[in-house]
Order: sequence, then C-alpha cells, then structure tokens
Amino acid sequence: MYPDDTDKIRKLLESTGFFYPYEIVVATELSDMNLELGAERSGYHFIVAHEAGKMLGYCCYGQNPCTESSYDLYWIAVHKNQMNKGIGRKLMAITEEEVTKLGGTIVWVETSGRAIYEPTRAFYKAIGYEQVAVMPDFYAPGDDKYVFRKRLA
Repeated sequence: MYPDDTDKIRKLLESTGFFYPYEIVVATELSDMNLELGAERSGYHFIVAHEAGKMLGYCCYGQNPCTESSYDLYWIAVHKNQMNKGIGRKLMAITEEEVTKLGGTIVWVETSGRAIYEPTRAFYKAIGYEQVAVMPDFYAPGDDKYVFRKRLA
C-alpha cells in the first residue's frame, strides 16, 4: 500500500457503480488503518494491482476474530475499465496464497443479493467458492446477504 492508495481505492470503488457511499467510506477507513498501523496491528491486509501508477484492483482480507484459522475477504474490486481481464482471479489467487502462509485454512466471503451482484456471485462459484448461506433482507429490505466459503489446501 502507498499513501495515495486510499484515494485510489475510493475512485476505484466509485467507478464500479456497485457500492453505496457509506460502503466506500468504510473501505477507505480500512485502508487508512492499514497505512497507519500496518497489516498485523490493524488486522487488514491488502493486495493491490497497480499498472503505470493506476490502481487496477484490490482486495482486503483479515483473520476472523475469535477463530483459529478462518479469514474474511472484506473487499475485492476491480476498476470498471479493467473488469473481465482476469485481475479479480489473480487477486483472489494471491489472497488465498497469503492466507495459507498466515496459517489460514478457510476464506469466507459475504456479498449482496442485489441483481447487480449476480456476476459477483457467479465469479465466486467459478473460482471454487461454495455458497453456504443466504440471509434474507440482511443489508436492506430486498437485499439479501450471500455467504460463500472455500477451504484452502
């Protein structure tokens, strides 16, 4: 992470059209915490894809508190102009490798049930994540929470 990555994350998330403004605030707060405290102390690890000074995509993950080896994927996003080029797959593969190095054995992912997220849910299934739960009206009326998991080798 670089000091200007927080602003790049905000712009990237805005480019997608997926996220509510309050979600973008949370995402940038996590970036600031990582920059201030580091990954170990903040609990927020970042993988960032840059090219020629531009942020193509990123993800944020961390160990789920009070678990032995479960990790949560908190955020993954690819800039709108970079979608469907394999960047998300690469970010997830690197994340899974890093989680394994940290002693993690499972990655948990939560995502929205809104129609705009159908490609996101298909993406998780395509890279080996199993849908394990749907929580109706979790985020808002009509916006279910989908939970996926993947056990790591």
